[in-house]
Amino acid sequence: MSHASSPASAAMPASDTKRLDTSTLGLYVATVFLWGVSWIGIRAQLGVVAPEMSVLWRFALAALLMWGWVLASGHRVRFGLADHLRFMAVGCCLFSFNFISFYYGGLSVPSGLLSVVFSLASVFNLGLGFIVFRQKVEPRVALGGLIGVLGIGLLFWPEITGAGFNADALKGLGLCVMGTLFFCSGNMISTVVQKRGVPLLSATAWGMTYGCVVLVAINLFRENAFTIEPTLKYVGSLVYLAVGASVLAFMAYLTLLRRLGAARAGYATVLFPIVALTVSTLVEGYQWTLLAGLGVALALVGNVLVLRKPAAK
Repeated sequence: MSHASSPASAAMPASDTKRLDTSTLGLYVATVFLWGVSWIGIRAQLGVVAPEMSVLWRFALAALLMWGWVLASGHRVRFGLADHLRFMAVGCCLFSFNFISFYYGGLSVPSGLLSVVFSLASVFNLGLGFIVFRQKVEPRVALGGLIGVLGIGLLFWPEITGAGFNADALKGLGLCVMGTLFFCSGNMISTVVQKRGVPLLSATAWGMTYGCVVLVAINLFRENAFTIEPTLKYVGSLVYLAVGASVLAFMAYLTLLRRLGAARAGYATVLFPIVALTVSTLVEGYQWTLLAGLGVALALVGNVLVLRKPAAK
């Protein structure tokens, strides 16, 4: 995103947006680790249960935990219609459509590559920031975005061309890009919600609830069986994704979003692909190639250029 202030950061004192204190650093570490490992959990959910059903179980459990947290802490739970419409939009973007896209993308894309595509969130935030908030895009930032996109292209090139033309790999890439766009749109809406002074816990609980309503409707429309795979692998990954990757990680990330704005919070999306690719290499046996390594490097460099603050003149 450009270095013009986001709505969230504009509402805070300059010292708050620049200071990276111990608690903020802890939130970064938590977000990077929890989401970095989560991609292997998504892959573990695939196979028997329909992806949209797995997403429903994940956020149904997460929403129950969030509501327990909200009620125990005495946060406000009643809001006006306008806020509920925003909660619904956040639920669609952050807690349903984006994950359905990634779960289906995971059918043909290794977990580590899912995270690298997701790291383009910083690039997409740039475009959405320009469209929604009219934030200026600097030439250096635009160059970083182009480098990041080029890196993703190189990363997927061996899979796309490996069998003449691997349509499954291209479809998986497209779904991952779609999921990232939904996530970034949710970022924009969440920023507006938080700027209005809505408590983060309450907003997240309502967003997850509306996301579950949407997921129930989708599963009924698709006539999916409301079943769960009774295996340690599935249930274990479900619990981790609901508690660690949904409740704890989203709270950490959305807190970063509130404190620092979308641009600086986006640094987390640059770092967790490193964790995810390491896990994918160890667990899934992901095979590295020179082209894939170059693609990852360019994707990360592009993100750093997008997010890096310009030197003071």
